Amino acid sequence: MKPTLLIVDDEKAQREGLRAALEDRFDVYLAEDAKSATDLLERESFDVMLTDFRMPNEDGLALIKRAKSLAKPPVCILMTAYGSEEVAVQAMKQGADDYIPKGRMQIDELEMRIAKSLKSQKLEVENQTLHERLDKKFGFENIVGESPQMKELLETVRQIAPTRTTVLVTGESGTGKEVIAKAIHQLSPRARAAMVTVHVGGLPATLVEAELFGHEKGAFTGAHERRIGRIEQAQGGTLFLDEIGEIDATTQIKLLRFLGERTFERIGSNKTLTADVRVITATNKDLLQLVRAGKFREDLYFRLRVVELHLPPLRERKNDIAPLAQTFLKEFAAENKKDVRDFTVEAMERLIKHPWPGNVRELRSAIEHAVAFCRGDRVTPKDLPADVREPSAALLTPGDPILGATTPTVKEAEKHLVIRALKEANGNRTLAAKKLGVSRRTLHRKLHEYHLDGF
Repeated sequence: MKPTLLIVDDEKAQREGLRAALEDRFDVYLAEDAKSATDLLERESFDVMLTDFRMPNEDGLALIKRAKSLAKPPVCILMTAYGSEEVAVQAMKQGADDYIPKGRMQIDELEMRIAKSLKSQKLEVENQTLHERLDKKFGFENIVGESPQMKELLETVRQIAPTRTTVLVTGESGTGKEVIAKAIHQLSPRARAAMVTVHVGGLPATLVEAELFGHEKGAFTGAHERRIGRIEQAQGGTLFLDEIGEIDATTQIKLLRFLGERTFERIGSNKTLTADVRVITATNKDLLQLVRAGKFREDLYFRLRVVELHLPPLRERKNDIAPLAQTFLKEFAAENKKDVRDFTVEAMERLIKHPWPGNVRELRSAIEHAVAFCRGDRVTPKDLPADVREPSAALLTPGDPILGATTPTVKEAEKHLVIRALKEANGNRTLAAKKLGVSRRTLHRKLHEYHLDGF
């Protein structure tokens, strides 16, 4: 389908000549003045408007301004025999995409300028669409959280997102720390710039510094060319450092300086560079404990922890399991083109009872598994992974010394697992809780529930 082109010129010979030259590539409409052009603009959607500058009653600049106010504005190119820098500046201020003098206009050049402007507009629309999709995917309203803990956390996210404050996100693996970081970025004034993510734990310690700050050619063995670091790549946007507790001592010093002064040098260079970057970090470790052990700088810890957001594990916010499961169900049903709409009561009970040591990440994987195996329109217990369907199946098997030869109920299995963990931890409840993947408070509650307080 040809792009639509509106040619506006009060000289008939000029209008007809341009139509003859351009109608092979465009679906051409003609208008003799701004009024007739406005009538066409209100009835039709045009890809390009090519307008004369000097016309009776209203000039081309005013027409361009009106065209650019439309819901779907065309590419606007101004033609004039009165070429001057002043007219060009005025045209661009009114929203013109290009400017071409009539006296020097060649059809080949005009076609090239139109094609270039159309391409530029297409890229702008695609970029806007991409940002809208990101906003929808990572925006505040799309983070699922019905529990009081998550509602409070999300309210804090809303409050701090517009600032440039450094944020530390803490929580166990799989709780959604990166999702929170993306939400902060998308809700901030930096949303139109990049959010650059570095998973520090996945890099050798010797490469972390070069990854963040970049290096010059020949700075070290293997540095065959200059490399721009992630900080420079995040200029004007956000730098997200995941697993910050894994960062090496040398890089800690350089990062501390950057946070304080916003300056740094590439490895192998003496040139000081600056960057306007917001830093968000995340960790599943106890950074304060690392500070006390001498493995993490105390001054850097306080620089990173201007605002701390703690994501509680899924087992401590049971209210979030059902809405999260429904969200993932809808996602994977659509992705796999399956008419799976809900969970049976029994399946949802299994989901809520499961301790989710892998947190939201594990729940998401479990729902993907369930959708793949579901044959009807509702997920049943048999569609769930074995360790969710029958918790004892993955943790204990018949014949286990603790259980004997019978298959346990869920409560029996849980009780015996608590006993085993305490025995293996020699009665140390903190260690036992860690073995079970629960908090110490949860373990105390289970001990009381199963009358094991004196164990």
